[in-house]
Amino acid sequence: MVGAFVGAFALLMLSAFTSVLAGGPLSTKRELVNAAYQANAGECLNWDKADLSDAQKVDCGAAHRFEVTGTADITAQYPKEAPFPNAEAWEKIAQEHCTQAAKTYMSDKLDPEGKYGVSTLNPDEHRWSSGYRQLRCGLQVTAPSGAALPSYGSAKTQDQSNVYDPGICVALGENNTVGDPVDCAQPHAFEIIGVVQHPEGEFLPTDKQDAIMSEKCAAIANEYTGGADLKAKGLLVTWDTRSEKSWAVGSRKANCKIGAVPQGNNLVAWKDSVRNPNGAPLTTSNPPQTTAVKPQDEPTGAPLHSDTSKPSESGKPTESGKPDKPSSSEPTTTTEKR
Repeated sequence: MVGAFVGAFALLMLSAFTSVLAGGPLSTKRELVNAAYQANAGECLNWDKADLSDAQKVDCGAAHRFEVTGTADITAQYPKEAPFPNAEAWEKIAQEHCTQAAKTYMSDKLDPEGKYGVSTLNPDEHRWSSGYRQLRCGLQVTAPSGAALPSYGSAKTQDQSNVYDPGICVALGENNTVGDPVDCAQPHAFEIIGVVQHPEGEFLPTDKQDAIMSEKCAAIANEYTGGADLKAKGLLVTWDTRSEKSWAVGSRKANCKIGAVPQGNNLVAWKDSVRNPNGAPLTTSNPPQTTAVKPQDEPTGAPLHSDTSKPSESGKPTESGKPDKPSSSEPTTTTEKR
C-alpha cells in the first residue's frame, strides 16, 4: 500500500546504494579490499570504515553490510577510455545490471517494499582508469540516508518486512519523511514500540490488518508505556500495514509505534521516550535494527535512489493516506511502508 507520507520508511527494490572500494598502493588494507573484489554470489561482506578499506568476507550468519547476488562486467558499455561514471550513471548501471541478478538470486521473491535494497560495489577511479570494469551486485539494508546497516543471516532465509525493533526512534526527515534511527532523547517522528506478526495465508486487506493492528498495538502500547496517558502528552498510537506485493513474498511483520499528533498534513517531532523504565527488557528479535545499532556517521559511497523512492516535492501525503488524528476511543493509523 502506498505510504501515508511518500518516502517514509520506504526502501524500494530499485533503490541503488553505490559503494566505491578504496584504491591506493598494494598493502594489507588493499589485500582485504581484494577479498571483496573476489567475492561471489552467496558470500557476504562487512566493513567498518567509510571508504571500505577494511572490507572483507564474513560468514553470512555474522553481522555484514553486503550480500553478493552476482557479478557484472560492463566493459562492453564502458571501454577503457570511458570516463569514470557520475552518480546518475552509477544508478543506471546498477539498475540495468544488478536488479535482475537480485530477483534471480531471491527466486523472484524479493519484497519491493522490504528492508533489502539492490546495491553495487564499484571500482574506484584508480582501478577504473586501469580498465577494471567488474561490479559486485548485492543486497543491503540501508537507513533512509543511505548509510549501510548490519544484517544477519542470508536474505534468502530472512523475513523481508521493513520493520524496526522496539525501542528504536526514527528521526523526522526532510519533506515530511521519516529518517534514520536516532537516540530517543533527540527529536524524532516515531518511537517503535513493538512488532506484530500477521498469520500465514491469503492477503489480508488493509481494513482487516488495521483491525488486528488496532487491538494489538493498543495492548502493546499499554505494556510498553506502563499505562501512560498518551493523549495528555499530545501523542497517539499508530501502526504500519503490509502491501499485497510484500505479503506475496512472505513479509508478515508490521510495526506498532507512537508519534505526536500531526499538524495538518505534517508530522511533528518530539523528544524523549515513553517506555516504562521499570518494564520488562525489550526483545530485539529483528536484526539488524536493534537498540544497540546505529547507522554509520557517513554513508559508504553515494546513496542513489530511483525516482520511485523519492519523497514528493510537496511533502504532503498521497490520496491513499492522511496523517493521524487523535481518538478518544482507539488509536488511529498511518500506513507508511515500513
